[in-house]
Amino acid sequence: MKKIKVLLVASELTPFAKVGGLADVVGALPKALRQLGVDARIVMPKYGVIDEEKYELKKVVKEIKVPYKNKEEAIAIWKAALPGSSVPVYLIDHPEYLGENDIYYGDIGGNFAKETRRFTFFARSVLEIFAPLKWTPDIIHCHDWHASILIPLMKILHSKEKDYQDFPTLLTIHNLAFQGKYPPEKVFKNLGVTEDDWPTLKERFGKNNDINYLQQAILNSDNINTVSPTYAKEILTEEFGEGMEETLAKRRGDLYGILNGIDRDRFNPETDTQIKINFSLKTIEKKGENKLYLQKIVGLPENKDIPVIGMVSRLTDQKGLDLILEIIDELATLEVQMVFLGTGDKALEDKLEESTQKYPRKIAARIEFDAVLAQQIYAGTDLFFMPSRFEPCGLGQMISMRYGTVPIVRATGGLKDSVINYNHQSGAGTGFVFQNYESSELLAVTKKSLKMYEEKESWKKLVASCLNQDFSWAQSAQKYIELYEKSLTSK
Repeated sequence: MKKIKVLLVASELTPFAKVGGLADVVGALPKALRQLGVDARIVMPKYGVIDEEKYELKKVVKEIKVPYKNKEEAIAIWKAALPGSSVPVYLIDHPEYLGENDIYYGDIGGNFAKETRRFTFFARSVLEIFAPLKWTPDIIHCHDWHASILIPLMKILHSKEKDYQDFPTLLTIHNLAFQGKYPPEKVFKNLGVTEDDWPTLKERFGKNNDINYLQQAILNSDNINTVSPTYAKEILTEEFGEGMEETLAKRRGDLYGILNGIDRDRFNPETDTQIKINFSLKTIEKKGENKLYLQKIVGLPENKDIPVIGMVSRLTDQKGLDLILEIIDELATLEVQMVFLGTGDKALEDKLEESTQKYPRKIAARIEFDAVLAQQIYAGTDLFFMPSRFEPCGLGQMISMRYGTVPIVRATGGLKDSVINYNHQSGAGTGFVFQNYESSELLAVTKKSLKMYEEKESWKKLVASCLNQDFSWAQSAQKYIELYEKSLTSK
């Protein structure tokens, strides 16, 4: 069988421009696909924040005309290699629409209209790059709402003008909560299409009759997947469907769940240059040295014997920080320290900082994102909080296990698929799991984990079970190839 050519379309990519886990997935999956014989390439916007010199960007196409808003806009294409691989990365350059430093606008100024306009232009631009690049994919793999409008737009343009190819498509939903909505009159004007061109617009829903980008991609994509088997089932329910459950039910037969992996080379305690001391299962005692260093840099009393719980996350209700704050006073009475890293909801940030002032010897928080500190938290803690309300996949629990740090999670989405609840009788398991989104359950399971920590031999076996987990991308990449083949044969 000939080599499949896949173009991954995404808004963020590690290490060029990262906000969340989407960037990590798009930065790791193509490497694994390449190792399995797929010609995988990536296209993303060229944001102002991207370091041209550091990533050795080269301009490969000086000018392409893109029809937009009843005129033509000029874009350029830059090319780089995904670090540590031969995966080509194409970056679309347009200073006005794509060139600002911010990847997303919503969190800082609430300018979702500007954000939607940016990704509308990005999607339209992608469809013009193939001839100038002298490379055409067999399938287009779109990630989340930012790339979603490309899927119905491609069908519309193909129906009107055969020069535009209707490529097979796969849509990956990383988080259904983010959907992308824009007034129809603006979409029609910007893209030069009409309602008559767009049969699936009859299924519109939402405030002001806006066009929902993710919904339209779901209705038009050949196949759809989410980032864990459990989340694929959950989003068909009203509780997790974010208003999209009826739309998804229509595509139930084309909806799959593939658990994300992690980049085991990047997240490797034996070689990680961002942690204080490298370690492995054979030298697990060195993990304690990482704990002492972590305690020192965050200002907690240095004590190798006290259990430390970490959390690296967006500080939001979705991630379960509200549950932790409900029980923080009781947690502070226990023999434990806690280290938090992240940004998010201002009210939750403030409450967390109040707790650090109230319990300076027990709780440390850094309201920022610091990639180096994140690695030290994974390496230097004993337990890791992920008590999420919902979690499409989650990478933190996999990374923590890679560093011998035991996760405390709620049984939802990818957390349910990747963490096995510890059984004290058999000694089997890789973490501590609670069922209902209630602070009392989180407190109970945390106390259970701290009690287990005192049983040193059992704890060592649990840590070893975590370190022995294999969340590499190879298995997941093979499942993506199967979906690519399914999409190719559906045309």
